[in-house]
Amino acid sequence: MIRTLLLGTCLCLPYAALADEIWVTNEMDDTVSVIDAGTLEVVTTYATGERPRGITFSRDFSVVYICASDSDAVQVMDPNTGEILHDLPSGEDPEQFVIAPDDRLLYIANEDDAITTVVDTQTRRVVAQIDVGVEPEGMGISPDGLLQVTTSETTNMAHWIDTQTHEIVANSLVDSRPRHAEFSPDGADLWVSSEIGGTVTVFDVQTKAEKGKIRFALPNVRPEKLQPVGMRFSPDETKVFVALGPANHIAVVDAQTFEVLDYILVGRRVWHMELSPDNSKLFTTNGVSGDVTVIDMNSLKPIKTVKVGRFPWGASARPTNQ
Repeated sequence: MIRTLLLGTCLCLPYAALADEIWVTNEMDDTVSVIDAGTLEVVTTYATGERPRGITFSRDFSVVYICASDSDAVQVMDPNTGEILHDLPSGEDPEQFVIAPDDRLLYIANEDDAITTVVDTQTRRVVAQIDVGVEPEGMGISPDGLLQVTTSETTNMAHWIDTQTHEIVANSLVDSRPRHAEFSPDGADLWVSSEIGGTVTVFDVQTKAEKGKIRFALPNVRPEKLQPVGMRFSPDETKVFVALGPANHIAVVDAQTFEVLDYILVGRRVWHMELSPDNSKLFTTNGVSGDVTVIDMNSLKPIKTVKVGRFPWGASARPTNQ
């Protein structure tokens, strides 16, 4: 049975988490959809602030953080009830964020103000505001928590920030409109997707030097539609999945050789993706078609399409019984 909370009205009791979940933000509906990762059905929908995009759980899964961009807030929700507990001082137009490995500091991209805001989630205070390039969006943090990277869409840079000093230590040029930054699980590489440039640039984290550049090609798809955005490493770290936006495909890339191995057809205007907690499935958010494509990780084939809200954008996983 589907349980729904919309526009601040609870139509029934909150859903009790009995299975792994995938949480998906719906930009145009001001909601978040919760998908049961076992049954592949939406089990509940919660209201959020205006235009929710970025979403991530605290590392202990006790709360979920949601970038309500047009509400100028990072909202903190109780995932067991859907209640908004409080807002964090996020700065204007928060679009994407990343949480530090210590589960305390949240790094937020403020698109309109060209800054990265650092917020202490416990004290609910701004720790630092760091000037970056124009229209920051992509946010990554190294596994050891020592480096945070913010990408700026208009300046076409990846800004490397020392998390101890909150100062930029390097700036790396990338192709046009970088949208996402992803550190490899071992912390050795940084992958940055450039939406309009149509490329993914891979950097050596230690030297900040470029190691490689990945380009994409699909039969019967115009090159300008190959717009990489979100990325996710496979559980065994041998592959990287790249969302190609209006090309409506996920690219499968060899993490060592940077060769494109395959393309997987998904829904329209794929933005981001998330692995199920048991690593058996990959969920993609397809903005224009308003759905989520579920990909089996063994066969790398789509197995189901799950209808969610209008313009799904971000996704985050929550394991069983949290």
